[in-house]
Amino acid sequence: MLEVLKVIILGIVEGITEWLPISSTGHMILVDEFMKLNVSPEFMEMFLVVIQLGAILAVVVLYFPKLWPFCSPADGWIKKDTWALWFRVLAAVLPAAAIGIPFDDVLDEMFYNPWTVAVTLIIYGILFILVENHNRGRKPRINSLSDITWSPAIGIGIFQVLSLIPGTSRSGATILGGILLGASRSVAAEFSFFLGIPVMFGASLLKIVKFGFAFTAAELSLLVVGMAVAFLVSILAIRFLMGYIRKNDFKPFGYYRILLGILVLLYFIFMK
Repeated sequence: MLEVLKVIILGIVEGITEWLPISSTGHMILVDEFMKLNVSPEFMEMFLVVIQLGAILAVVVLYFPKLWPFCSPADGWIKKDTWALWFRVLAAVLPAAAIGIPFDDVLDEMFYNPWTVAVTLIIYGILFILVENHNRGRKPRINSLSDITWSPAIGIGIFQVLSLIPGTSRSGATILGGILLGASRSVAAEFSFFLGIPVMFGASLLKIVKFGFAFTAAELSLLVVGMAVAFLVSILAIRFLMGYIRKNDFKPFGYYRILLGILVLLYFIFMK
């Protein structure tokens, strides 16, 4: 029962931090530092990635009308704009896939630790503040998903490569990239959400294959509970973020990242 409670907490953390630009992986590593699940290291490594499937299913549910590329025969069977969007999303996935797939183990070994998380939390917190200051008074030139052409799509995909380092935040890197390339905050956020679908499915499949499908009944139960909680909390988090950025900027998230990063550094310098 205690392990289920821990998984529920991890699911809540995942559901909140996956979509807010504050690094879900970073927060999950930090929570795991203070609240250890009684599972093998191999399962935990897989769990921290695969639990994201619950979060991404929230995007599929909330944005299904925009994501489903088919329509009625009277309307020609297919939605051309939706197909175009999906092709651009898949193109934007390629840069991170080209690096993340062959170097997955190397990246985990080098960067999957609280020190890296603390430093990247601070660095990208500062960048959020700088980008918002830079964009103050500027009008975005990309105001809808249909305005995202091949060039900005691939550009956002290149920014996503940064998120291979834990603590960066996949949504944070792609939203920052989208804003710098001229997208409005809401369009950058939505494209970031959609970009996460193939990325998270691919990363989860990679981790499950690496783990070997060798789940015990208890491990499978923990994974399902974590994904279900992440799904429910993600729906609330996405709705909150989209409502928030209609009237506000990302600076508060930048300040939060800097403060958390400093606290983590102080903890590991003086307490460990």
